[in-house]
Amino acid sequence: MEPAVIQLLILAGIAVFLILRLRAVLGSRDGYEQNTLPRQGNGPDATTKPRFEVIEGGPDTDITDHVPEGSEMAKALAEMKATDPDFSVDEFLQGARGAYEMILMAFESSDLDSILPFLSRDVFNSFDEVVQLREREGLKVEATFVGLRELNIVDAVFNEDTKEGEITVKFVGELTSVVRKADSGEVVEGDPNVIKRQKDVWTFARDMSSDSPNWKLVATGE
Repeated sequence: MEPAVIQLLILAGIAVFLILRLRAVLGSRDGYEQNTLPRQGNGPDATTKPRFEVIEGGPDTDITDHVPEGSEMAKALAEMKATDPDFSVDEFLQGARGAYEMILMAFESSDLDSILPFLSRDVFNSFDEVVQLREREGLKVEATFVGLRELNIVDAVFNEDTKEGEITVKFVGELTSVVRKADSGEVVEGDPNVIKRQKDVWTFARDMSSDSPNWKLVATGE
C-alpha cells in the first residue's frame, strides 16, 4: 500500500475518533458515543480507566478543585460519584467544554439535527423556535468560535430518589458573529472581524445509576 494512502487512512481514523468523542459529549449512544462528556468520568474505554477514589479522611480533589469543600455543590457531586464510581468532575468539564462549542456553533448555523441527541425536548424546542424565526425573516448567521475564556461549575444537585444529577456550568466564550440577509448577503448585525464575548449558563442532567454515560443539556440561561 502506498505511504500516502496509509497516511490518509491514519488521519481519517483520527478524525472519526474526535468526531465521535464530541458526539458522546451529551447525547445518543450510537456506536462509540459512550465517552467524552458522558460519564464525564468515563473515557473511550471505561474498562481500562482507573476509578477515582477518595483517601479515607481526606478531601476529594476531583471535587474540591472545582467547588468549595463542604458546600452543597460538593455534597451533590460526592453523591453522584458514590452512585457512579466512574464519574469524574474533571472529565465532565472537559466534555462540557467540547459540548459548548459543538452545540453553540450548530445553533448559530441552524444545524439542529446534528445536536438533537444532546438536547432535552424543551431546549430543542427553544432553539428550533429561534431558528424558524430566522428563516421566516430571511436571515442567516455566520459565526466562528474563537475560544473559551471561562468554565466554572455554579451549581450541582443530586436527587436521591431518581438518582438524577444536574450540573450547571457557566461558560464565557469568544466568537465572531454576523447576521446577514440570506438572499443578498447584506449585513444586518455584527461584524465578522470583531471578536465578541458571550456568557452562557447551561445545565446538564444524567441518571447517575444508568448504564448510559451520556449527559443532556436540559436548561440554558445567561
